[in-house]
Amino acid sequence: EPIVLQDADIEERHVRGWGNGGQKLNKTSSCVQLLHKPTNTMVVCQDTRSLQQNRKIAYKRLKDKLDLQVNGSESKIGKKIEKLRARKHKQRQRAKKKY
Repeated sequence: EPIVLQDADIEERHVRGWGNGGQKLNKTSSCVQLLHKPTNTMVVCQDTRSLQQNRKIAYKRLKDKLDLQVNGSESKIGKKIEKLRARKHKQRQRAKKKY
């Protein structure tokens, strides 16, 4: 089932950036923190210097994170994790067989 985010459930904060990126990043409030109140799940995004792009990325990450919590291994990220786990298992088996 698709996850629907409601504005009343989300607390959005814009905070100052930190780390690499220079003076522009450190002086502007382009970092986005989203808190989903019902599940107490927090997402922080500071990927770009643009507030709008960071908001878009943060909402996508929050949606994916909630999808993983609700749907588990049937979620989009859960399927990716399972696929990666199977690939690593196959590699280990090949390495064992080889030596």
